Amino acid sequence: MAERILIVDDDLRLSAMVSDYLAGNGYEMRRAGTGGEGLAELARSAPDAVILDIMLPDMDGFETCRRMRAVSSVPILMLTAKGDETDRIVGLELGADDYLPKPFNPRELLARLKAVLRRSGGASALRRNVLRFGRLEIDPGSRTARLGDHDVTLTSYQFDLLVALAENAGRILSRDQLMDLVKGEELEAFDRSIDVHVSRIRAAIETDPKHPRRIITVRGAGYVFARFQDDVE
Repeated sequence: MAERILIVDDDLRLSAMVSDYLAGNGYEMRRAGTGGEGLAELARSAPDAVILDIMLPDMDGFETCRRMRAVSSVPILMLTAKGDETDRIVGLELGADDYLPKPFNPRELLARLKAVLRRSGGASALRRNVLRFGRLEIDPGSRTARLGDHDVTLTSYQFDLLVALAENAGRILSRDQLMDLVKGEELEAFDRSIDVHVSRIRAAIETDPKHPRRIITVRGAGYVFARFQDDVE
């Protein structure tokens, strides 16, 4: 069955072009011109991924993203203004999985869409064992994480980033290495995106995110997932 994609953009010409291109690559497309319509379509059709523009007539893409993330873990790919780093950071902090600056090449959009869909439930994850580190349990198969008795809420990108760090526990990973492990293909990288995602992961799994003990920053080198004495292999 074809994966269903929702594009939320009030630029009818661009929306039609993207829909035609993705439909030609095997996706089933849904379109919405406002944030409100996008939220309604999300509830109605349960898409496999959302392509969301920031500039919308009723509520901006940030608010739309926040509301979508409150009710769904659907992968969200945001379309941002070219070179606007602030928009990208805010989008990631609100729960977007990836971004693409306008104007963009449709082939790159397709590549990024495939990447977020793969991360949201790739078959390879089903073959991986549950990772246990003391009170923290990470299950790549069911794409869930628990800290003690509580579920850990992460975007699909953040979950795969956590898995990449945990599977390489004790090893320092640079930002480039992490992006390669998570995306699995050569795509333009946004340098600070990893830092934003790590911050969100720390907020979810660390007792004191401002003084992390699990995901440690190694200045000038990257990040390392630290083991504790009571961690269970």
